[in-house]
Amino acid sequence: MTQDIDIARIAALVGEPARAAMLLALGDGRALPAGELAACAAVSAPTASGHLGALREAGLLEVVQQGRHRYYRLASAQIAALLESLILVAAQNPARVATSRVDPLLQAARTCYSHLAGRLGVALCDALQRRQCIRIEDDIAHLTPDGIRFLGDFGLDAARLRRHPFSKTCIDWSERRHHLGAPVGIALYRRCLDLGWVRHQLDSRAVRLTQAGVAGFASTFGVSVEA
Repeated sequence: MTQDIDIARIAALVGEPARAAMLLALGDGRALPAGELAACAAVSAPTASGHLGALREAGLLEVVQQGRHRYYRLASAQIAALLESLILVAAQNPARVATSRVDPLLQAARTCYSHLAGRLGVALCDALQRRQCIRIEDDIAHLTPDGIRFLGDFGLDAARLRRHPFSKTCIDWSERRHHLGAPVGIALYRRCLDLGWVRHQLDSRAVRLTQAGVAGFASTFGVSVEA
């Protein structure tokens, strides 16, 4: 009975629109201040404070203190996975969710707790499968020896990949197919940031490609994308 009560409590917290908006704003792994989260949820500062306190008390959020400033972030990757799963289920209800209402920028490329998602994330995962760099079984991407060499040449830590030759995958809520999760997906996203191929949009989970990224994804992965 205790388990049922805990599940219902978490579901009620996540299901409230303002709290859901705050959690989704933090879905890319960033830490944001209360004022920015209040704006994301379109609520007043006192209301946001109450919501953030409830989410923190439930273990969904944690606070990062920097001097006098407090920043909130998701407590774990499991919370991000829960949010993505809820989005996926909600997106399967055509009576309530129209494709035209989904932000085109988020559909094109976005972050999902520090890894690439949307069409770009799915295309990258597909490209690695075509090159036989990964093999997906039961939502786990297994790296092949060729894949470890290829990703090592791209700039990822090959020794680390050899020690842990697998990665989680996520079912992308907008594309309904796999994109790479942790740890390989995170390493790929960070490498793309380092190369200047992608830029994070302020106040959004959307990711924009640079001209260097368009050329780089095409030449390295055979992925055709637009800036």
